[in-house]
Amino acid sequence: MAKLPSTPALRALRKAEVPFEIHSYDYVPRGGSSASSAALGVDEHTVIKTLVFEDGDRRPLIVLMHGDRSVSAKALARTLGVKSVKPCDPAIAQRHSGYQVGGTSPFGLRKRLAIYAERSIVALERIYINGGARGLLVSLAPSELVRVLAPTLVEVAR
Repeated sequence: MAKLPSTPALRALRKAEVPFEIHSYDYVPRGGSSASSAALGVDEHTVIKTLVFEDGDRRPLIVLMHGDRSVSAKALARTLGVKSVKPCDPAIAQRHSGYQVGGTSPFGLRKRLAIYAERSIVALERIYINGGARGLLVSLAPSELVRVLAPTLVEVAR
């Protein structure tokens, strides 16, 4: 029997007793959600990206977004009541999250960060989200994501 992978994200999911399935695939550098959805044969809309942003005061935050959509930084800043937000530099994102870019999960973060999720994610039947390593997604019910992470639901997709 193959050894199950262990990442901070998978340990956090197991500790929270979240029912999930592990899906591994061959990681494609800069392939993003289109590569992972194609490799797994799932709709890119159900693949949820974990994006690390920072506000104008350089405070980090996580945004969970559909794979086939992007974040409107202007709408996010307006929603947060700040002047501006932008994606974090990859090295800074890694320091905040504890994960390598391309393998960032909202579960098992190195630091406690504010988490925002596109509202329409919770309406999906099942989502695929990073399990804490490149080439590793987990599928779970969006209700479990809400239960464990308690994200603030926003409408910032474009």
